[in-house]
Amino acid sequence: MVYKIAQHLNKFACLLLIFFMQANIAFSQDMRRTSTGLTIVNNVKALRETTQSDSLKRMVDLQELIPDLSLDLRYASTNNFMHRIMYPEQPTHTFMRKVAADGLYAIQMELDKRGLGLKIFDAYRPYSVTVKFWELVHDERYVADPSKGSGHNRGIAVDLTIIDLASAKELKMPTGFDNFTDTAHQDFMQLPAEVLQNRLLLRSTMEKHGFIAFPTEWWHYYLPNSDRYEVLDLGFNDLTLLANQK
Repeated sequence: MVYKIAQHLNKFACLLLIFFMQANIAFSQDMRRTSTGLTIVNNVKALRETTQSDSLKRMVDLQELIPDLSLDLRYASTNNFMHRIMYPEQPTHTFMRKVAADGLYAIQMELDKRGLGLKIFDAYRPYSVTVKFWELVHDERYVADPSKGSGHNRGIAVDLTIIDLASAKELKMPTGFDNFTDTAHQDFMQLPAEVLQNRLLLRSTMEKHGFIAFPTEWWHYYLPNSDRYEVLDLGFNDLTLLANQK
């Protein structure tokens, strides 16, 4: 009797082992882990699964949500500090998690009362592009270390400025986008009064709606608690298709 029970237990253990092996294979198809243990969501199915229990994690097309939003996606062109196209799909739309997109919507509505609006330089960035940045620059002062992933990869960071809606011109800010001098720092004060006021307007409005200022880049803001959001490596075309399926 004991021998038969042992046989049944061994069969059960084998079945469990096969189940977990199959589950692990499924995981590897839908997600992958880096050598540093970072989990990467790399297809639409996996993204859907991660957002089922939290709709605020859904990726949203910013232009579809936010009226009068201006886009100048620098990494979809050569007009960036790398002087090369970093987004091969050359997207005309960009995305953020719904919680971040809703925050930007509220900010745009607030600025609109003053005849102002937002211009986006960059929002969601596929993880594979962050890896390319790192291979080319390999300096954490300027690009995110892919071993950690970035707020852009998680869909909760944005690079932006304020524009005058009537003229579509950018308000005067301390520097241009992707300037890596001290002048771009949030605490740099040797600037004209108008520029300081514009920077303060951007910062105070963003912070009012839950975003955090990045100390060395006046244009970069992100949401807290980044660990709540998976690192994504989906193309812009994938996210567009997903958005159109709703």
